[in-house]
Amino acid sequence: MTGTAVLLLDAAGPESAALARAAADRGHPVHAATTAARPAPGPGLAGQVVTDFTRPEKAVEDITAYARRRGVGAVLTANEYLTELAALVCAELGLPGNDPHLAHAARDKAAMASVLTAAGVRLPYTRLVHDDTELHNALADAAVGFPCVIKPVSGAGSAGVTVVTSAAQAAEAACTARAARGPYDGEGNGDILVQAYAAGDEYSVESVTQDAVTTHLAVTRKVVTGGARRVETGHSLPVRLPAAVEAAVYREVDEAIRAIGIRHGASHTEVIVDAAGRCTVIEIAARLGAGHIGLLLQNALGIDVFTALLDVALGRPAALTPTAHGHATVRFITAPHAGRLTSLTGFPKRGPGVPFVRWRAAIGGPVNAAGANADRLGCFIVTGPDAAEVEQRADALVRQIRVQVDLTPAPDDRDQLSSASRAAIAP
Repeated sequence: MTGTAVLLLDAAGPESAALARAAADRGHPVHAATTAARPAPGPGLAGQVVTDFTRPEKAVEDITAYARRRGVGAVLTANEYLTELAALVCAELGLPGNDPHLAHAARDKAAMASVLTAAGVRLPYTRLVHDDTELHNALADAAVGFPCVIKPVSGAGSAGVTVVTSAAQAAEAACTARAARGPYDGEGNGDILVQAYAAGDEYSVESVTQDAVTTHLAVTRKVVTGGARRVETGHSLPVRLPAAVEAAVYREVDEAIRAIGIRHGASHTEVIVDAAGRCTVIEIAARLGAGHIGLLLQNALGIDVFTALLDVALGRPAALTPTAHGHATVRFITAPHAGRLTSLTGFPKRGPGVPFVRWRAAIGGPVNAAGANADRLGCFIVTGPDAAEVEQRADALVRQIRVQVDLTPAPDDRDQLSSASRAAIAP
């Protein structure tokens, strides 16, 4: 099947918006598949199909029928929860996509652990837990130990993930993991994962695969909060690892990409590198890294990853060679505790070396303590030719920011940050 139209599965969010702009700028009509609960934003869409993402067979039927009527020649998504559906739709339409028989392993983390282990990928020892008895048994397993990680089988953005240092914390962590359902998971079965803790430095690898050939664009350093609930507060790229360590990281990532059937598209692989230089794969997603990593790639390396992903989806050669050799970092701001945001001062403005700023929470609105990436209040990007100078500037800007939060909740805090995020108070 060929055509000039581009279909996005869920057109919401900054990464989806960037994909839509890349397609529109090159003259492709942009369509969206969405749900009644999440209508596609923006007047620039050529059309949309409303379906039910919780019923994959019905969604594939609705989307493929619409795509055939509209001459769709590329199907993409930046939504991690829809990557398996994208693979199924592409297979049905005969478009470049990932292996539909393996795509579930990029979403179901129990399946991911099984598939990666079978492929020989180094990853933390993992146990699937169905009930409290199995939770007790997992915690007693010497291969798990403490600290360990309890997390949802299906999740994203660190939602529901807890680092547990004793058995006494496990019951609450298990409840947190079970409550963190994705937007299209339905009732689910309450399964969770208990995973051995991997100590070391945290990175992610940003990659694009086309015709089963993978190009690694960059290694990204991650800054993560401590404590039981880990939230990413910064990404910096590119990171220059020692040659032997970089080779080890890329070997593990290559095997992970093959194991979950990524053949056409982006991948974002989270890894830990320990003191001995050994790489452990934590998770892999069949999508571009979120948290504005696409913008970091553009600003630091001159790689227009959004246009590249469009070309991959259209079956055209993608431009993935760096045209610049700079450095970029994004820093995220979180609330000190839950409550009502009363004031914000010192937040940077766009200007030379600060190409992007975004603030999501409204003064007077509710905010959450940092428990997942979705609780972050805003961010800014700093760029420049020298890595050390960029990091120092970003640190200095963070120190200038003052976020005041009243412990008294806002009058209507049922929606927490999601309601406040609809109003921006910074450019």
